[in-house]
Amino acid sequence: MKKHLILLAIPTLLLLFSCSTTHKIPAASPHFGSLKYIGEYVVPYNLSFNGTTVGGLSSIDYNPATGLYYLICDDRSAINPARFYTARLYFNNHSFDSVQFITVTSLLQANGTTYPNSKTNATLTPDPEAMRYNAKKNCLVWASEGERIVDKKDTVLTNPGIYEIKLNGQYLDSFALPAQFRMQATNNGPRRNGVFEGLGFTPDYQYLYVSQEEPRYEDGPRADVHDTTAFTRIIKFNSNTHEQVAQYAYKLSPVAYPPNPADAFKINGISDIMVLSDHQLLTIERSSSTGIKNFTIRIFLTNLNKATDISQVNALQTDTHFIPATKQLVLDFASLGKYIDNIEGITYGPVLPNGHQSLVFVADNNFSAEEETQFFLFEIIPQKQ
Repeated sequence: MKKHLILLAIPTLLLLFSCSTTHKIPAASPHFGSLKYIGEYVVPYNLSFNGTTVGGLSSIDYNPATGLYYLICDDRSAINPARFYTARLYFNNHSFDSVQFITVTSLLQANGTTYPNSKTNATLTPDPEAMRYNAKKNCLVWASEGERIVDKKDTVLTNPGIYEIKLNGQYLDSFALPAQFRMQATNNGPRRNGVFEGLGFTPDYQYLYVSQEEPRYEDGPRADVHDTTAFTRIIKFNSNTHEQVAQYAYKLSPVAYPPNPADAFKINGISDIMVLSDHQLLTIERSSSTGIKNFTIRIFLTNLNKATDISQVNALQTDTHFIPATKQLVLDFASLGKYIDNIEGITYGPVLPNGHQSLVFVADNNFSAEEETQFFLFEIIPQKQ
């Protein structure tokens, strides 16, 4: 078991670092470099904060002007109303000291009320999975995966969505949902829990990229062991008009390990993205199989520069005349030689005291005692020119 650090015991050096270097964010670069592991922090299970249970942290983003991190929670209003947290992280280029939660804020519907749980109104229950801060507008954008339940007992169809909100959680607007991502009772459109898991702004905040976790039904089968035919989509939006600009195909890697038993659950999909430039982003591929405790987490440098706009292509499985995004492996978390949980968030942090950029990941523990809310800290080692 990992040792949990006491939040109040924050060394002076780390505190000063956190406050004095918060205004630096790197310029976009075509050469990302490599990642050097610094440390990890694990939030205690079922930590209580301001009347809520901390867990299910499914994204992370950093505001350099305040030094705060935004963390969306994927609680579908089942434990507490759908919400996000702000926190401060204390670290330097040698160690990761602690995480201090500052506020918790409810996500609000357009009518100003909190979202209901599935027992109250399943069609209005969200599935929060991603959130980013827009420094140009001083607001937040978050994504919900919606819901798709089709069985003999019930049918619940709730479209995924992308929402712009104030920092106090108040609803501002929504992004136009492309027709391909509307939930359907037939085997068309998005699969359940396989829709909008990641999003990120270009450095000038002109565009917002949104990643789909798994393939739509028309786009082909889900990722499988040894399979190389699973294509998902990355959508580009104009962040001012909230309208779609383009879509790009992204080929998923195979599921890392066969499940045990062989017919049990397995998955590989995009759990988050971090946009580096107008055409480059980091993608997190997360693979999990029943009977395998560790998650397989791989980070890829993805390039959309030569990818085909597939926004008018409804079925990638049959219309195969497209060029997908290219990707290059940056990091396999298995190389750390430690337990890796369900990593669903990635962000730049501040510049480290040695002048290098920090990179932070967060893992969603699914509110399970068998999993961990992990924070991982890395240093970006610049690529030599």
